[in-house]
Amino acid sequence: MKPLQVKSELKEGTDEQKTETNNILLADDHSMIRRGLKFFLQVTLECRKITEIASCSDLMREVAKGAYSHLILDIILKDGNSLEIIPSIRKLAPELKIMIFSMQPAEVYGPAVRQYNIYHYIHKSESEDQMLKKLSDFLNNDGKYDATIKSTNLSNPFALLAPRELEVLHYILRGYGTKSIGETLNLQMSTVSTLKNRIFEKTKASNLKELLELAVLYNINY
Repeated sequence: MKPLQVKSELKEGTDEQKTETNNILLADDHSMIRRGLKFFLQVTLECRKITEIASCSDLMREVAKGAYSHLILDIILKDGNSLEIIPSIRKLAPELKIMIFSMQPAEVYGPAVRQYNIYHYIHKSESEDQMLKKLSDFLNNDGKYDATIKSTNLSNPFALLAPRELEVLHYILRGYGTKSIGETLNLQMSTVSTLKNRIFEKTKASNLKELLELAVLYNINY
């Protein structure tokens, strides 16, 4: 029995060391959600180093410091859609481990982020046990990935959209016009028009009203 006890003790020590060396950046635009998740991480997983931010601009500033091992990221932040800045995050911090923590459906946004080596995804409606397991897998870097973001659900029309189209969709649903979307995303108006046409074709929505109704039906938050 002694060798087994020694092995168990070593494993516990290793897990504890991993937790202590994790430096987590938590990005969500709702303060109550940030505080709740931070408390959950501190009490349940004994994480000690957690920084909270609410906007894309703050997120880029913190990532540029190069101080973080893990990023837990919502899709919709206070000043924009995080899909817009994930490519820049990856350039600044290619080794940063990223998990999506969002109300957006994983079947839609999971395939969009996996090209940036993001394979961990928690939907905010998941149970506490599910969250605990996924967070533990993510923080302990055990190689287990969330299978829900590895395949596309073709029954959901929004799952057909490419990452750039999802970015534009966010602003269409918020009522932005073509010019405003172009200025916000630094795109030519002709490019925005093409992307908008693709969105309507793929979702089979005839107009904005139908697109909004589909967004509600498939739980696309904006």
